[in-house]
Amino acid sequence: MNVSSDDQVRVIGPDAVDPDAVGHARAHLPAPAAVADVADVLSLLGEPHRLTLLLALRGGELCVHDLALTAGQSESATSHALKLLRAHRIVTPRREGRRMYYRLEDPHVVELLDLALTHTAHSPLRHPERGEGA
Repeated sequence: MNVSSDDQVRVIGPDAVDPDAVGHARAHLPAPAAVADVADVLSLLGEPHRLTLLLALRGGELCVHDLALTAGQSESATSHALKLLRAHRIVTPRREGRRMYYRLEDPHVVELLDLALTHTAHSPLRHPERGEGA
């Protein structure tokens, strides 16, 4: 089905379009800038190394060294990931002497992590792109 990108919904080709359904769906979409912001947050959470760091921080504050060991990554890679997460206000640092400790800053991110874990625990994922059945 093809529809025009302007506010008018019209049928192109043999497919029937329900203009009321399309209008309703469009009315409930956030602004494009908000969609882009959500995509940015989800992409931050979607990278396995960063996700591992965030999941480790659900248990409480950890220093960079301990986070690196927990995630099985170098301190340099861990610091780089934390810098990105910090820039997006997902984690916050605290210095104690020569050590830098991080904790989750945003309770919404904790909620997203918890929901994702709950979802995957009761809904086995299938990955057709990896050759797993549909």
